[in-house]
Amino acid sequence: MRNINIKKFFKTRIMGNIIILLASIVLIYLLISIYFTKYYFFNTVINGVNVSLKAHDDVEDKIKSYIKDYKLQLIERDEEVEEIIGQDVQLRFNEKSSISKIYESKNSFKWISSLFKKEKYYIEDLFDYNKETLKKKINELNCLNKEVIEPKNVNFKYSNGSYEVVKEVYGNKVNKDKLKENIESSILRGETKLDLNKNLCYEDPKYTLESHKTLETKNLLNKYIKTRLIYVFGEEDEGLDKNEILDGNIINQWLTVDEELEVVINEKAVLGYVEELSKKYNTVGIVRNFKTALGKMLEIKGGFYGWKINISDEKKELLKNIKQGEVIEREPIYIQKAITRGKDDIGITYVEINVTRQHLWFYKEGRVIAQGAVVTGNPNRGNSTNLGVYMLNYKQKGATLRGANYESEVTYWMPFNGNIGIHDASWRYSFGGKIYKSNGTHGCVNTPLYLAKTIFENIEDGTPVICYEE
Repeated sequence: MRNINIKKFFKTRIMGNIIILLASIVLIYLLISIYFTKYYFFNTVINGVNVSLKAHDDVEDKIKSYIKDYKLQLIERDEEVEEIIGQDVQLRFNEKSSISKIYESKNSFKWISSLFKKEKYYIEDLFDYNKETLKKKINELNCLNKEVIEPKNVNFKYSNGSYEVVKEVYGNKVNKDKLKENIESSILRGETKLDLNKNLCYEDPKYTLESHKTLETKNLLNKYIKTRLIYVFGEEDEGLDKNEILDGNIINQWLTVDEELEVVINEKAVLGYVEELSKKYNTVGIVRNFKTALGKMLEIKGGFYGWKINISDEKKELLKNIKQGEVIEREPIYIQKAITRGKDDIGITYVEINVTRQHLWFYKEGRVIAQGAVVTGNPNRGNSTNLGVYMLNYKQKGATLRGANYESEVTYWMPFNGNIGIHDASWRYSFGGKIYKSNGTHGCVNTPLYLAKTIFENIEDGTPVICYEE
């Protein structure tokens, strides 16, 4: 019975101690909470000023003391450090600030949380300064008055058949508006250090080695220069090359990259390249050395026969080839083609018209299969048959030829220069001689029926027609 009483005694005593302890803790917590109705919590910082455990009435002096020695360090990209001193910009405590709102809104019973985390406050109107003086100080900063190195995006360099990426340049160009904004914000917040680089006060390149766009652009450039285009111009003949090769060694000169890392093909340069091909390989209107049926060598110029590249369409096709990175062999796109390639592109099938002798020869595969006297345009009426090398446009059996004051039915019509052509002339009883000077045509070449028939039955569209005078 006695043991039971002893146990009961100790149990009661322990419970009593616990209650006393808890009551003491509560009392202490209440007393501390009452204390913090007049004082700031642990770890309390207002606009950079540590006011931990400071009485509300004493904080103003603490802030003024902080301002007295305040300076803002500017950490610049080149490791240079500049300072803006608070006194130099007339930094002062604003007597009418809303600092009282902090302790008015503070719940003193929550003081214990300040033991574990910082209580950081920002009062927008806590400080004041001379805006004009600060503006002047900012303008005098060395970082705004040194030689500027502009930021540059990554670049691309063509070397040994491929493109390499050239590292970006960060430079030292300061964004003045951004710098001013950060300095003002730092001063108002009471911060003592401002890292210009971390706070994005510099103008940086938009694209760097790490940018995804950089890899895309490099791959596209390399795709374009992998283009290999072999232009086929026929067999080598009299110094005329058979092929013209276009590859990355030329194409890279047409490529640039803009500020957005978009690849730009210089279309003017592409056009110039096609134009140069045209100058080199077009034969329309060139002077040709021609051996006549009578064995005489003549220089013949004029006319529109020959090879002629379609510059506009070929430029478009070439751009397409480059953008697809094609490796192909092809002819250029032509407006018209001659019979053969080479400087002597007339070949061995053609119509030869000697205006001086008023005679026509028709060669097929190098053999004369028809010849005879003709009547050409009347020079005394301004209707001379144009000289030069032309080609048969088409042939038509049965046609009515009309002019300002005539209408003629012909059996065989073979135009080679607009509305000028070879045809039979049933109204004529003689050909050749000097007839063309007094009774010539409006420019056409009149032939006897048999001659027109033979030519018509053997000639094909595009066959060269050579008109010349001795």
